[in-house]
Amino acid sequence: MADLLDKGFAWLEGQRKKHATRDVSYRRGADTVVVKATIGRTVFEQDDGAGVIVRTQVRDYLIDAADLVLAGSRALPAKGDRIEEIDAGQKHTYEVLPLGGEQHWRYSDPYRRTLRIHTKLIATEAA
Repeated sequence: MADLLDKGFAWLEGQRKKHATRDVSYRRGADTVVVKATIGRTVFEQDDGAGVIVRTQVRDYLIDAADLVLAGSRALPAKGDRIEEIDAGQKHTYEVLPLGGEQHWRYSDPYRRTLRIHTKLIATEAA
């Protein structure tokens, strides 16, 4: 018998990709691929040791792991990669962040189909 949760999750991911995404360009050096991405955010809280809680929010992009193909091979996000997004006539460039040591991303599902990529805004210009 097939894994019912796996099948259900595949259907749900198809709906996310079909109805809750926008095209963004994922760039590593000279290699670029256009992928469908859902915009999200992650909030991190850390005690600075003096009793002050520091809150940081980053912009996340959820993309299908199978869609991240650079130079003809499947890839995983890496520090310094760029995501470019056009919104309201402006091009926003985000850089993949290292969080928690060298982790730049995480899987967003138990079946490792969706990547959640943590980024920071580095540039905005007219599109």
